[in-house]
Amino acid sequence: MEKKIVTVPGAPAPLGPYSPAVEIGNLVYTSGQLGTDAAGNLGADVKEQTRLSLTNVKNLLNAAGCDMCDIVKSLVFIKDMNDFAAVNEVYAELMTGDVMPARSCVEVARLPKDALVEIEVIALKK
Repeated sequence: MEKKIVTVPGAPAPLGPYSPAVEIGNLVYTSGQLGTDAAGNLGADVKEQTRLSLTNVKNLLNAAGCDMCDIVKSLVFIKDMNDFAAVNEVYAELMTGDVMPARSCVEVARLPKDALVEIEVIALKK
C-alpha cells in the first residue's frame, strides 16, 4: 500500500521531522496536534487549546476526506490531570457520530511549546 502525506494549506509546519498526517489504505493517522491557531500561537487556557487541537485534527481529517465521526481511536496528552474534566467538556462538544472513539488520556511531564494538551487520532475513511 502506498503512504500519502496529508497536509492543510496555510497550517504551521510541523515542529520536527514528521508528517502532519499519513494516509495508508483507508486509514488516516494524525500526528499529535497542539492547541495552536493558524499562526502557531497557543490558546490561552486548556479549554481553548483543546478546541484548537481538535480543530487542527478536523482540518487534517477533512484534507484526507474524513470527518470527526470517522475517528476510531484518539490519544490525548495533557500536562495536568487536574484539567481532565475541562478537556472532556470540550472533547464531548466537538466529537461527532453515534459511536465515540476509543480513547487513552495520559498526563505528561512536558509538551512541545509548553502546551497544555496535544491530541492525535486514527480515522477510518468510508
